[in-house]
Amino acid sequence: MDQGSDWPVGYGRRVLASVDSTNAEAARLAPHLAGPEWILAHQQTAARGRRGRAWANPAGNFAATLVMRPTESPDRVALRSFVASLALFDALVAATGRAEVFALKWPNDVLLNGGKLAGILLESAGAGGSLSHFAIGIGVNLCRAPEVSEVEQGALRPVSLLSETGIAIDPEAFLDLLAPAYARAEAQFVTYGFAPIRTAWLARAARLGEVISARTTREMYEGRFETVDEAGNLVLLTAQGRQAIAAAEVFF
Repeated sequence: MDQGSDWPVGYGRRVLASVDSTNAEAARLAPHLAGPEWILAHQQTAARGRRGRAWANPAGNFAATLVMRPTESPDRVALRSFVASLALFDALVAATGRAEVFALKWPNDVLLNGGKLAGILLESAGAGGSLSHFAIGIGVNLCRAPEVSEVEQGALRPVSLLSETGIAIDPEAFLDLLAPAYARAEAQFVTYGFAPIRTAWLARAARLGEVISARTTREMYEGRFETVDEAGNLVLLTAQGRQAIAAAEVFF
């Protein structure tokens, strides 16, 4: 398959007409791969988002997973959700020529004009503190957004790239923008660590410095979004003091 001159060296590219989910396919393929591989599906029959939720994936939208074999600790691997967010941001800017309309929502969503355009789902497998593989699943509403009734109450309104910008791009063409953007961000992460990724992410962060809410499995926090720390935690300045939150749903 012609992958184009900009396709990153060392990354595989697999395009499927249909699959249950690209993350599930990644788990099946991982033991047999020699290097990182992108898996794109034009149709997913059992797509899912965070916390096991169903993920609407109409035809023409983007659904792909990058599967990799890590050599690092699980906490460092988890920081790749920020690497992927930056790559997604850069690919969207490349597709549209516009940066000001996009923002990154902690921990792993991309916003367009304040609505949810894209989501990232990072999953890993392994035992004994070491990982056998990890998968970065990415869904982008290229041509159609779910109905408001299909998303969780209180969630941001879903938007599509086509409806908000008038720009149409097919999934394979978008992958050809995303893969090199990810390879650049990955190389920066491997070479220089999380610090430059964190700085770049914060420069694109939605609602930085504003009051937001974060709901964990146990409680709800409200406070000023101060930063993301060196471990990737959301840091809120609340009435009870500074809170570093590792995992939560964010609302604003």
